[in-house]
Amino acid sequence: MKSISHGLNLLVIAATALALHPVASAEDLSAEEIQKRAIHRRGVEAVIWGIPAVNYERMLQATIANGGQLNQVVYWSRPVNSKNQTLTPNPDTIYLNPFYDTSKGPVVVEIPPADADHVIVGSFDVAWQNALADVGPAGEDKGKGAKYLLLPPGYKENPPEGYIVLQSETYRGFVILRSNFKSRSDADIKSAVNHGKKVRVYPLGGNPDSTVFVDAYDKAFDATIPYDATFFEHLNRFVQAEPWLTRDKVMIDSLKTIGIEKGKVFRPDAKTKEILESAAREAHAVIALKYENGFVPPFFDGTHWSVPVPPETRDGLGNKFADPNEYGLDGRAVMYHMAYFSPKVLGAGQFYLMNPFDHAGKALEGDKTYRLTVPPNAPIEQYWSVTAYDRETHALIVGMSRPSLASNDTSVRKNADGSVDVYFGPSAPVGKESNWVPTDPKRQFELLFRLYAPKKELFEKAWKLPDVEKVE
Repeated sequence: MKSISHGLNLLVIAATALALHPVASAEDLSAEEIQKRAIHRRGVEAVIWGIPAVNYERMLQATIANGGQLNQVVYWSRPVNSKNQTLTPNPDTIYLNPFYDTSKGPVVVEIPPADADHVIVGSFDVAWQNALADVGPAGEDKGKGAKYLLLPPGYKENPPEGYIVLQSETYRGFVILRSNFKSRSDADIKSAVNHGKKVRVYPLGGNPDSTVFVDAYDKAFDATIPYDATFFEHLNRFVQAEPWLTRDKVMIDSLKTIGIEKGKVFRPDAKTKEILESAAREAHAVIALKYENGFVPPFFDGTHWSVPVPPETRDGLGNKFADPNEYGLDGRAVMYHMAYFSPKVLGAGQFYLMNPFDHAGKALEGDKTYRLTVPPNAPIEQYWSVTAYDRETHALIVGMSRPSLASNDTSVRKNADGSVDVYFGPSAPVGKESNWVPTDPKRQFELLFRLYAPKKELFEKAWKLPDVEKVE
């Protein structure tokens, strides 16, 4: 099913609203209808508010389904393929994701130092996916490695010396770590995996060698967002496990209306499930419309490349929404309906640009062929990559032989001037197989361009990524 276009989004939202809320005076509404409307209305807002929480719960439950647990490290022993259905993952690195739980006390996460051939980059995120700190050369440890100490909410004791101390506002959270490889050779990938497995996760005072690693490579790992009644089951699980943050207490009564209350069982009846199902679908349409409209202004003039999350949200995710006049909930919903994790400082260790359109502003269609020319001398110290994702799910396109192309892939052919032509389409143009990323002819797609260790020339716009061109 193709993603909904701008116009269809508006029609869907309008039709849903009219069907559920026909015009009527207050005197005409029965008590049952008033309650139905309240559940639907508050269900929509609960989805928009709760997206990052459900995003986290989906990843954690996928980890558990693959044999992992909290305070262990789920990792992928090869670059991820489409069996990994997290939101916009990077298929050109080695992922390690410790999921931490401080409910029984502080937790230590050790990061090994970078060396000439290896570097680990990433971020610590609370369960709401607000960033606590970045890891690696642009992070708190400056690439020298460190012992990070995660403290639970309300922790009063003085932490011991020798740690980078992070105060978590939730009991649980995760660390997204990428162990980058020099090339896609088996030897370099194995070396990156071995370096990544120097990471340690254990309780304060515990044994570092007790760290458990769980390999999820080539296993089903579905963390896509379910826009149906099950969304609220995941949200309830989160509410039961985590403390209320002061900024979110306004949601307590709203969630009670739909049956989610701390310390109580969530057991909606059939009618309530039907209403919540409709609310989830409507919320998805609202979020998708905001996403589609979020590419203006673009990062590069005259293109469609952008970070489709408003500045107040991007800033708030790194500073726990410190501005008392901003929360950025709508932007946060857009962010976590298409991705997971936030860096502490966007643009320090990595930078991302997204694009669901071609040069003419039309949606990228999987049955057509497109070319992206990456100019030479990209302003990076590590590597760039471009990945095709399913436009509807924002996950890797299922069943494709290769999801991306990156500058650390030695099989990629460069042009005489050092630029690289990347082709996207259902079949490879003749002679361009090494530079081709396949797409599903039945689905729309979107592109994410990553720049690791970006240089100032990127932000000064001295280097410009052009738009995607349709190839006739």
